[in-house]
Amino acid sequence: MTIKIGDRLPEGTLSEFIETETEGCSLGPNTFQVADLVKGKKIAIFGLPGAYTPTCSAQHVPGYVKHAADLKAKGVDEIWCISVNDAFVMGAWGRDQKATGTIRMMADGNAAYSKALGLDADFSKYGMGTRSQRYSLLVEDGVVKQLNVEQGGGFEVSNAETLLKQLG
Repeated sequence: MTIKIGDRLPEGTLSEFIETETEGCSLGPNTFQVADLVKGKKIAIFGLPGAYTPTCSAQHVPGYVKHAADLKAKGVDEIWCISVNDAFVMGAWGRDQKATGTIRMMADGNAAYSKALGLDADFSKYGMGTRSQRYSLLVEDGVVKQLNVEQGGGFEVSNAETLLKQLG
């Protein structure tokens, strides 16, 4: 069942490649409980099929990098990109996209979290296995306030501009 507006995010974990060691976070991949990360925060989340793929690299991530300050000015505490890749790939892609420090590049290596959201997709015909659908969410304290899921491989509603308009 696909998550919907008003639902609480499911329990689960995501991994992130940490570039700079801090108290509680070691250098390299770190795994986090989603429920702990979203507590008391407004988070813009966007999911996409894969790191280094054409639309994801040319439009989706760059749009959120470009509009990060605008989203934060409207009260967004954090911006997350979730993709079915490992934390090493997500870290490298974040550096490549100049997203480090702006967008948290969250790895869903086995698609477990995408499946929990009901937003997984079968990309086997492209040799990519189970991936994430392309979507965006606005979450406040773990509750979904906005949900935009692309249909038929499009890129029309999950972009940063749409989420900005929804924030008012």
